[in-house]
Amino acid sequence: MMTLRIKNSLSAVGLTVLLALVGCSNPSVNQSDEGTNTNTQTANSDPSKLVVALLPDESASTVIQNNKKLEAYLESQLNKEVELFVSTDYSSMIEAASKGRLDLAYFGPLSYVLAKTKSNVEAFAAMNKNGSTTYKAVVIGNKEAGVDSFEDIANKTMAYGDQASTSSHLIPKSMLVEKGLKAEENYEEVFLGAHDAVAVAVEKGNAQAGGLSQPIFESLIEKGIIDPDKVVVIAESKPFPQYPWTMRSDLDPELKTKISQAFTELKDPEVLKPFKAQGFDPIEDQDYDVVRELGTMLDLDFAQLSK
Repeated sequence: MMTLRIKNSLSAVGLTVLLALVGCSNPSVNQSDEGTNTNTQTANSDPSKLVVALLPDESASTVIQNNKKLEAYLESQLNKEVELFVSTDYSSMIEAASKGRLDLAYFGPLSYVLAKTKSNVEAFAAMNKNGSTTYKAVVIGNKEAGVDSFEDIANKTMAYGDQASTSSHLIPKSMLVEKGLKAEENYEEVFLGAHDAVAVAVEKGNAQAGGLSQPIFESLIEKGIIDPDKVVVIAESKPFPQYPWTMRSDLDPELKTKISQAFTELKDPEVLKPFKAQGFDPIEDQDYDVVRELGTMLDLDFAQLSK
């Protein structure tokens, strides 16, 4: 049985745990944090090798294997060696970016906002899926427990993913706040690290409710991993900007242009398959102000969180 006794109060502590995670170096990185591109540490604006970080949504080996075609595509378009990199978690990825060890990085919206406060990075492209560069989160409930409304979550256990996740933490938590439900005051919160873990916990009744990305939830249903007869979608969020691709701001201007073009001109379905996208569209930092606004709602200080 999945263990859910992992209590981390966010409303009262102001994300103190994430403060520590983002502010402290985490040497436990799947592809060794120390082994990434040392050229970036000397502010090389045109390195011979580009370190490209991908989100740790699955095991490092799986993510890297799934994106071998992306690696080959970027090498052919940029005429440079490309090293794919996957950290153990979001905070490790943010830390690697802050030390200049990543040339390109695919962040979640919140992890990008946090990385931006302490790193010289800029967003330049976001996934286009079904003609949109936005996506939604969902709050789900366990049918057997009778949790099919926000009111039913009161005095129950609510599961979230990674603390630096937008759609599996920040967005669903804000949805509960809007309904007058605060973590550890009105319900118990637990963090399970991943979207799929949240859905499985709710399906099995180990948590009575949970929050995760709508596309991931729908994918889990389609794959038969989650039984739709055991879970109910309580609500879906408003649209939020998709996960951004970022690059070091101090890269050579000509190289930055080539990188942007490589992504916005990418149409190969095999390369795009792991992202379940039709392509990538240009995006800017200001598009993520809506994420920063959630911080205001939850009384979070993003600058402080990154220290």
